Amino acid sequence: MNTKGFTEEILAELQQTLAHIDDEQAEKLVAGILQAKKVFVAGGGRSGFMAKAFVMRMMHVGLDAYVVGETVTPNLEPDDLFIVGSGSGETQSLAAMTKKAKDIGATVVAITTNPDSTIGLLGDIHIEIPAQAKADGDSGKSIQPMGSLFEQSLLLFYDAVILRFMDKKGLKSGTMYGRHANLE
Repeated sequence: MNTKGFTEEILAELQQTLAHIDDEQAEKLVAGILQAKKVFVAGGGRSGFMAKAFVMRMMHVGLDAYVVGETVTPNLEPDDLFIVGSGSGETQSLAAMTKKAKDIGATVVAITTNPDSTIGLLGDIHIEIPAQAKADGDSGKSIQPMGSLFEQSLLLFYDAVILRFMDKKGLKSGTMYGRHANLE
């Protein structure tokens, strides 16, 4: 297969995977973002990169949002929302953070391929992305290596959440430029 053929297969996998996300749970996530005092997002590895992209967009629409682990991240409080993306739902450091967020009293959103995982079971809101996690190896769910399908699906889902938030708030894309970095 050539590069264009792989691209078409990847797009088909993404469309198939994202079609299975529970819209009711996604709406609960958007409502949680609207109600939260602050929003914290965590993820490891490539899922962490997706978290950073999501937090950037939340900042662009005026939300008080943070990436967990950055030096400028404030403390989590009970009125806050903690969103964690983990393909397996078993990443030890993320599981520990999720438990602590739950103990503090924040609303926990678990986004994973495995809702019965440690992280999945801690969630108040559950977003299952039925993709191959990196540990699934050659499960046949994806032609892509490791957790690529989950990570790409996570980014597209996060972008869709931003669009839904903007829709609910009556925001247009142009309004985001007022908060875009200007020291580039």
